[in-house]
Amino acid sequence: MGTKLVIVESPAKARKIGAFLGKDYVVEASVGHIRDLPQRAADIPKEYKKIPWAKEGVNIEEDFAPLYVINPDKKAKVSELKDLMKSADELIL
Repeated sequence: MGTKLVIVESPAKARKIGAFLGKDYVVEASVGHIRDLPQRAADIPKEYKKIPWAKEGVNIEEDFAPLYVINPDKKAKVSELKDLMKSADELIL
């Protein structure tokens, strides 16, 4: 059986869940939300800047599809989680 990566928001929950699941699971905390709608124009990715709906963060013409951006102070955490995913056989959110 391979390693399973479990990602939860809270470090306290990660510790508690990790204690229950055992050694075949790696339980890591995202420490809160890692992505959100853009808060400022500067948060909008370059490829979306000229699209009118992008500053609202939601494309109402495409079933209200959200434009999620990674919170700048979470980029290191996202990188860490991606590295952990490379050695995992399964991801559980």
